[in-house]
Amino acid sequence: MQSCRKSVLMVAVAAILLAGTIFAGVAQAQQPKAAEPAAAKAPEQIALPAPIQGAPGSLEYVLAQRHSVRAFSSKPLTQQQIGQLFWAAQGITHDENKRTAPSAGALYPLEIYVVTADGFYHYIPKGHSMVRVSDRDLHQAVYQASHQQDMLEAPAIFVIAGVTERTAKKYGAKAEKYVAMESGHVAQNLLLEATAMGLACVPAAGFVDADLQQGLSLPQEERPIYIVPVGYPK
Repeated sequence: MQSCRKSVLMVAVAAILLAGTIFAGVAQAQQPKAAEPAAAKAPEQIALPAPIQGAPGSLEYVLAQRHSVRAFSSKPLTQQQIGQLFWAAQGITHDENKRTAPSAGALYPLEIYVVTADGFYHYIPKGHSMVRVSDRDLHQAVYQASHQQDMLEAPAIFVIAGVTERTAKKYGAKAEKYVAMESGHVAQNLLLEATAMGLACVPAAGFVDADLQQGLSLPQEERPIYIVPVGYPK
């Protein structure tokens, strides 16, 4: 009798479990399915009016014409041309020593030089003049420090050097970033001015800093950042 009761109890428990399983399956089947995520739409591409490239001499024209040239003739630049390029890089255009390129805090940490066949010159913005630093042709020094790149045969090689400490006095750890940005502004001014003058040019930073600094005998605090060979295309 006891065995019979035990069997009945076991059957009842099994029936209850089976009923629970069936109920859970039905409930799950009745739940609404989660919506599948919609496919991401590609962003709308909006056509813009054609850029104005302007007439010869306009900024738009110069921007359209500028491109990197790496082969130059040996024809030298005139002092007028060199002076104009110096002015484009760091010339004074406003009161309080304000210049052609923007500078964080108007601190002007950059020094601009040019290497030519008859010497190495440093630009002085105030008074728009240049100082002969050396009467030697330092093309070979730049060539050796810059991995012997052929484009360094250009008759004029402008050198942009930075004194980070000038900017660090006000901007601290951000100074290096600001000086690098300013060097880019100056290089672009040089490139656009050279293009406007009908000259060929190319920006370059592929050099060993210490070798270039030593080869040009730059002051210890002046770190070379950029070089810009300029001349007539070959």
